[in-house]
Amino acid sequence: MLTLDHLTVTYDGTPAVVDASLELEDGHVLAVLGPSGSGKSTLLRAVAGLEPPAGGRICWDGEDLAGVPTHKRGFALMFQDGQLFGHLTVARNVGYALRLRRAPRAAERVAELLALVGLEGYADRLPATLSGGERQRVALARSLAVSPRLLLLDEPLSALDAGLRERLATDLREILRAAGTTALMVTHDQEEAYAVADRLAVMRAGRIVQQGDIGEVWRAPADPETALFLGYARVLEGSAAASLLGAAGLPAAPAVAVRRSALVVDEEGPLRGTVVSARATPELIRLVVDVDGVGEVDAVARLGSHPAPGESVRLGVDPGRLATPGGR
Repeated sequence: MLTLDHLTVTYDGTPAVVDASLELEDGHVLAVLGPSGSGKSTLLRAVAGLEPPAGGRICWDGEDLAGVPTHKRGFALMFQDGQLFGHLTVARNVGYALRLRRAPRAAERVAELLALVGLEGYADRLPATLSGGERQRVALARSLAVSPRLLLLDEPLSALDAGLRERLATDLREILRAAGTTALMVTHDQEEAYAVADRLAVMRAGRIVQQGDIGEVWRAPADPETALFLGYARVLEGSAAASLLGAAGLPAAPAVAVRRSALVVDEEGPLRGTVVSARATPELIRLVVDVDGVGEVDAVARLGSHPAPGESVRLGVDPGRLATPGGR
């Protein structure tokens, strides 16, 4: 189990990670999610042994790793661009660490890993002949070759286009689960974190502002800023929050975070408003509606309806798509 105990990392005296505490149990995948400059990559580098802590401890199974060099921690680090050896075949890239260690059954292990990442038959290919997603699969197989006790993933899919990133995120989760790998991933992409990890830590300005099971963090963001970063469309406060929560049959709260599809055009809905804008997508019509007593919020309508700007509509509310930041 990985434990960070009040970890602090500084650059020239300026804190980059501040008093961070985390626990990652064996067999789980934890995503550290935050915007650029939040300190998440610095945290990952400190765990890898590439950045010295200015305070606190990094422990594995209770052992303090202070002074333990990177190559003796038993961790593997996978970068966002894979960093494959261009002159080596796929098989030789995957088996590189195995050859250095003179591991027995190296060829069998390489074949097992290529099957695990869905690249059977690619052993003799060179990296230049592969797609971006295939290269990342090779990099993942290479990282798993020596069965690391912890896999560190530094924005592993950020260099890929959106469609490929979405597909490979799901595959990555299944590969890690099949291998029984404990992993710590840093990312700025919410959907990537949700697809790959089962635990989530949200980082902002060098601090971990919330952590826990992904579903728990999503349902109860710590504060309005966290809610917006996690993907909620808007946070309403005061009387606007009270009006929306009342329409949803929920208790009053100082603020409410609203997902984009929380409000749906419904002839019998409890809210009334005026359409500000409408945009058709392949699945729904996405609206901005100025709701009486609430203000402008996102809403959706079913395909086939034709709400236009200036039109009056009634809206129903899906309580499951609302959250009260800071609440439990």
